[in-house]
Amino acid sequence: MKALFSKKVMAILASCLVLGACGSDMDELDSYINEIKARPGGRIEPLPEITPYEVFVYNADVDGIRSPFVPDSPQATVGSSVGGTRPDPERSREFLEGFSLDTLKMVGTLQLGGTNFGLVQTSDGLIHRVIPGNYLGQNDGRIISIEDSEIELIEIISDGIGGYLERDAAVALAD
Repeated sequence: MKALFSKKVMAILASCLVLGACGSDMDELDSYINEIKARPGGRIEPLPEITPYEVFVYNADVDGIRSPFVPDSPQATVGSSVGGTRPDPERSREFLEGFSLDTLKMVGTLQLGGTNFGLVQTSDGLIHRVIPGNYLGQNDGRIISIEDSEIELIEIISDGIGGYLERDAAVALAD
């Protein structure tokens, strides 16, 4: 019991010594704060002037400004019309239309019987022969020509407003 009492007394004395040592640091802090408070105050810059909001009323009929809700591209207007470019839903799909165009690689050309074939490698490593008129990629890409360095095709893509546009694309010879 006496040992327990002496341990408590020792702990109390140690904490008093630690707290007593901290007291001198507080004096330095108080003098620094008083020194800062004694300095003269500075001038505060005025707030910047706020310009009033200018209201704009949109009136396409009077101002002759194009409506943001009507397409301005003649291609988009033609593509969305009834007689415009459209993918053929009745056409049977070819095998290479199951692959994205960026996963197909041209690996060479082959000439047999006066016909120039393009050699296309799919992502699974198989090589396929194509000729102009075949289809590649997932956007109805019809091959229009086969050169030594690339296969040129025309894709039919959606214009985003219910119509379709034709876009040139190519599969270049892989290194």
